[in-house]
Amino acid sequence: MLSPRARRHLAALGHPLKPLIQIGKGGITEALVAATNIALETHELVKVRVLTEAPVERHLAGDELAKASGAELAQVLGRTFLLDKRHPKKPKIVLPTSKKTSANDAET
Repeated sequence: MLSPRARRHLAALGHPLKPLIQIGKGGITEALVAATNIALETHELVKVRVLTEAPVERHLAGDELAKASGAELAQVLGRTFLLDKRHPKKPKIVLPTSKKTSANDAET
């Protein structure tokens, strides 16, 4: 599960990306899931576009494709969404950690 801070970070990284995956009138198929897995393994952060003729609603498409590919849904914006999946051996994207300050840190 991504923290709100990590989601903001991924959204900022994903803003300039072009969609690598498009969901069209065929919906979410095994071939689409396979292509998404390949793209996630290569890039870790993938922008997906839901075309107007797609038979599935954009939020549902994001949830369904994230679940099928084992990724996290980082953002849904318009007809596009971002999927994130860490590379198991060599992650490229470093997610920010939460900044929790204690009372002792504030005093020094």
